[in-house]
Amino acid sequence: MAQITLKGQPIETVGELPPVGSIAPDFTLTQVDLNDISLADFKGQRLVLNIFPSIDTGICAASVRHFNQLASSLQNTRVLCISADLPFAQKRFCGAEGLDKVLMLSSFRHDVFGSAYGVTVKTGPLRGLLSRAVVVIDQNGRISYQQQVPEIGQEPDYDSALQVLN
Repeated sequence: MAQITLKGQPIETVGELPPVGSIAPDFTLTQVDLNDISLADFKGQRLVLNIFPSIDTGICAASVRHFNQLASSLQNTRVLCISADLPFAQKRFCGAEGLDKVLMLSSFRHDVFGSAYGVTVKTGPLRGLLSRAVVVIDQNGRISYQQQVPEIGQEPDYDSALQVLN
């Protein structure tokens, strides 16, 4: 399990992110239209998984905005913004913000995602939500970058994730 903090207080996740070089664990998540989508649907594309606790927090919203801005300049790359939020909340947020370059996905009916990627928060007040992490999957389905953000209240390292894609 990963040891991270929330406002300086230790919390734990159910596991660790998949290591760089490993095959990305399969997943199924729910889109804002309530249809499910899986990793296989993105075969041959590079993916950025922007994983976070809730769209209704400032840092999470900032990461979605930032990745939406970056997404249009990335070749053969989809940015998936993943949280346990209901798809209705994700759709409302993106509509209000005019964000259309990222794909919002929910783990609300697919808790296997959080376990497979080791990002479900196991202890503390955010228990059951997803931790803040970034995972880059190459076009062959292998993990090429991963970051478990050590303090859940800080933004991910966008530059390091992008370096892998350039």
